[in-house]
Amino acid sequence: MSQKNLNVSNKTHKFLLNKLKDKRTFLIYKKFEKDIKLNENFIVAVSGGPDSLALSFLSKIYSIKKNLKVKYLHVDHRLRNSSTKEAKFVKLLLKKLSTDLEILTWVGKKPKSNIQSVSRDKRYALMINKAKKLKINNILLGHHKDDLIENFFIRILRGSGLNGMVSFDKKTNLQNINLIRPLLKFSKKNLEYITKKIFKNYVEDPSNKNVEFKRVKIRNFIKNLELEGLDNNKFDLTIKNLRFANESIKYFVEKNLEDNSTNSNINKFVILNKNFFLQPEEVVFRSFTEVLKSVGKKYYPVRGKKIDKLIYQIKNNNSFMTTLGNCLIKKVNNSVIVSKERQS
Repeated sequence: MSQKNLNVSNKTHKFLLNKLKDKRTFLIYKKFEKDIKLNENFIVAVSGGPDSLALSFLSKIYSIKKNLKVKYLHVDHRLRNSSTKEAKFVKLLLKKLSTDLEILTWVGKKPKSNIQSVSRDKRYALMINKAKKLKINNILLGHHKDDLIENFFIRILRGSGLNGMVSFDKKTNLQNINLIRPLLKFSKKNLEYITKKIFKNYVEDPSNKNVEFKRVKIRNFIKNLELEGLDNNKFDLTIKNLRFANESIKYFVEKNLEDNSTNSNINKFVILNKNFFLQPEEVVFRSFTEVLKSVGKKYYPVRGKKIDKLIYQIKNNNSFMTTLGNCLIKKVNNSVIVSKERQS
């Protein structure tokens, strides 16, 4: 780096670090620094909302202090006429951190139903593909404590099991890329404070006010519960206890996958033996879900009812073939072969 560029970089770093002189900003950052514990280069997913912008600032400071390289990505879904304009606006906001934002554009046919779920899968696919090209193994996501609570109630409405209700883990892995949520202990109010303090502005997602979406209904429901005395500390304790129980089940799921499944040709297909389906019901359900996610290359699992129905078929039919979750599932004698479904 030239001396001129080095001087510019030092001035930028000093300017950003001076933002920590604000006491509340400093305390929020120190909590972030303590929780994240990351010593590798990373990517930050930036939607432009207050959560992801706060994450952009906190991660920028962290990268300076730890001397790490960080890349900022925004996905333009092209689902709304204003999306490209919003993407350019987010790019301008990141300039306040002297940071360049790369915009990834979703090109192709857009869904007419299940829009939020399909968009989410596409967003992860674009970012993971970019991460692999950059040879960066970590992507930071802006999910926070309020998202954790919302997710809990949404899963209850769906009839989810224990794993579904506590599935918002700090770190998960998809296609050998770590998806990290360093803000799960942070309230939305603190993140909004950071964003207003640093950026003064952010993108308002109109879908957040659309009461047709289940998440918005749940958000309003939680606000009413807070008025009735919903205690976040007690909620945290409940989640903690549920996670203890969940970890015990995970142990037996991993054991089932290790003992009763065989990966062939570098995960191109998986063979499940008879004993795979003779375990306790919850263990079989989760194990099979993991196989479908892995082979089908989907971040979010197939809905539980469809998996239950398929497991019933496997247990009660000698041979058959079907598709689910981007997978081709074929039973031959006492073995089940799961392979990637060919896309036409």
